[in-house]
Amino acid sequence: MHWQISRFTIDLSRPRVMGIVNATPDSFFDGGRHASVAAMVAQCEAQVAAGADILDIGGESTRPGAHSPSAAEELARVLPIVRAALGLGVPVSVDTSEPLVMRAVLDLGADIINDVRALRRPGALACVAAHPRAGVCLMHMKGEPDTMSTSASYDDVVAEVAAFLGARLAAVQEGGVAPERVVLDPGIGFAKSAEHNLALLARQGELLAMGRPILVGWSRKGTLGRITGRPVGERLAASVAAALAAVARGAAVVRVHDVAATVDALKVWRAAQLGAADELGTRPDSGAADGKSEQER
Repeated sequence: MHWQISRFTIDLSRPRVMGIVNATPDSFFDGGRHASVAAMVAQCEAQVAAGADILDIGGESTRPGAHSPSAAEELARVLPIVRAALGLGVPVSVDTSEPLVMRAVLDLGADIINDVRALRRPGALACVAAHPRAGVCLMHMKGEPDTMSTSASYDDVVAEVAAFLGARLAAVQEGGVAPERVVLDPGIGFAKSAEHNLALLARQGELLAMGRPILVGWSRKGTLGRITGRPVGERLAASVAAALAAVARGAAVVRVHDVAATVDALKVWRAAQLGAADELGTRPDSGAADGKSEQER
C-alpha cells in the first residue's frame, strides 16, 4: 500500500515515523519550547537527521481545553517553518483545520493536510480537492478541543470511530479526493477515555477493513500516564512501547515527539520481523563496517 501526496509517493511497506513540530505556545508536551522560527527550523532539521520520514507542523494546539487561534495567527506561526522544511527532502504535513491555512500551505508546496476535524469545516474539502496530489489525514474527534473532554461517551468506541472514518472517507472521495491520497487516524485521546484509547489499540485491526492506512498518535498521551503513573515529561519509554504496539497491529504511520528513539525501536522490531535481512549493516558501528564480531561488543 502507498500514500500519494503532493511531491512524493510514500511506500508503506514499512512503518513510517511522522515527527511532531509544534509551532504553538500551549501544546500539552512541548508548547513554547521552541520559541523562535530559527529554533523551530532547527527542530525540523534535527528530526530529519534522526530519521523522521515526515514532518508534521502545527500552529493550533488541540490539547483538551485549548482554544483555536485566528487564521492569521496560525499562518504567522506555520508559514516560515513550512517554507524552510520544504527544502529538507522529506514530506511536509501541516496540522490544521482552517481552510485559509490549508490553501496557503498547499500553494506553498506542502504535501499533506493533517486535519483533526476530518475536513468538516466549510471549504476545507474543496481546498484539498483543488490540489489533485495533496495527501490528507482524516482524524476522529467528537466536539471541539475545548469541549471534547465532555464528549467521551460511546456504546462501542471502535465501531463508532470506524463508522465515522468510513463516512468521512466516502465524503472526501465524493468531493474529488482519490482514496490513495487518504490515511485515517482514530484520534487517540480526542474525546476518549483511557479505556476507549486502549480498546482502539487492542482492536485497531478492525479499522483496517476500510482499506486505507492507519496513522496513530500515542506520543506522551495521558493514557500512558494513567498506565505508568508518570508525568508527561517521563513518558518516553511508554510512548515508544505504544508506537510499537500500534505498528504490530497494523499502523502504517506513527506520529511522535521522540523521533530518534522511535526510529531505533522500529528498526529492531522490523529486523525481528524480517530475520534481520534488511536491517543489518545500516549503521556505521555494525560488524560489517568495522570487522568486530557480535561477541566483541
